[in-house]
Amino acid sequence: MTKRIVVLAGDGVGPEVTSQTVRVLERASTLFGLGLQFEDALIGGAAYDAAGSPLPEATIAACKASDGILLGAVGGPKWADIPVQMRPEQGLLAIRKALGLFANLRPVATIPELAAASPLKPEKLEGVDILVIRELTGGIYFGKRGRSATAAFDTCEYSVGEIERVCRVAGRLATNRRGKVTSVDKANVLDTSRLWRDVATRVFREEFPQLTVEHLLVDAAAMHLLSRPADFDVMVTENMFGDILTDEASMLAGSMGLLPSASLGDSGPGLYEPIHGSAPDIAGQGVANPCGTILSAAMLLRHSCDASEAAAAIETAVHAALRAGARTRDIAGPGARDWLGTVAFTDAVLRHLRAI
Repeated sequence: MTKRIVVLAGDGVGPEVTSQTVRVLERASTLFGLGLQFEDALIGGAAYDAAGSPLPEATIAACKASDGILLGAVGGPKWADIPVQMRPEQGLLAIRKALGLFANLRPVATIPELAAASPLKPEKLEGVDILVIRELTGGIYFGKRGRSATAAFDTCEYSVGEIERVCRVAGRLATNRRGKVTSVDKANVLDTSRLWRDVATRVFREEFPQLTVEHLLVDAAAMHLLSRPADFDVMVTENMFGDILTDEASMLAGSMGLLPSASLGDSGPGLYEPIHGSAPDIAGQGVANPCGTILSAAMLLRHSCDASEAAAAIETAVHAALRAGARTRDIAGPGARDWLGTVAFTDAVLRHLRAI
């Protein structure tokens, strides 16, 4: 039985990291008999240039017919002056909405061999293994907005149902981990956060009584991510807070280039992408770190293709390459000269990839 994977390379370094990740998926498909088939489609600035829209209807149709979607990145200064509704980032927001992808999973785990790449002291990084679940289709990014010559506004709105469903995802995942959930809000100021806290408290109390639950204000959570990161297990929060906190959390691992993500809905294909952006300053240089995209592909196999063994093999291969000393420029350290480019690092991963 074949599995159809749509590849949305996007902009900037997106085509570089997705092309190398497809190499890894092809090897895994051969090793584990997965029957993966790949189809390219347009999104972001590349789609705007080719089709006049950051998310063409043909892309939506291809994604809906797929088993999983691998995304590179979107955006860049090239499109800064086009109308807001046509900017590359609107394609990303629109595909999430079109596919009902409301839960964004962002794992953050530290590797001892990369402790020097993090700005935190090594002792702070011991035992860090966090799963951040970010609500993805509500909040201020999707609210009504407007701007005049003298003022602007952006509206943040959440419904009970939106909060319930993402908290249930957090509860299910925490049940299979260390049994702790941290819900992050700004309930001392915002009505949406007061609703968030009320609903989260009820869902976890009634449906997941076995879990340990704490509530943190977002500013405190940002502080504790740096002062006691190993204390966190599963964190769940709204759209904008999750966007900000996971960028901060990437520094625990050492680089945004290391971290994957999965965007899931109640049904249908998931979308998998590194948490980094299009990095236009290094696009075309062959130096982008492909780890986040390769690990996103492992999440794709686990969550969308029922191929957990192949997913684990890819994760093991990435970690083995890192432990063996393979480094891209972003994690090599100041003044290092023996770092690997995007292709060479992927070669190192492929050397470690084997059936388990």
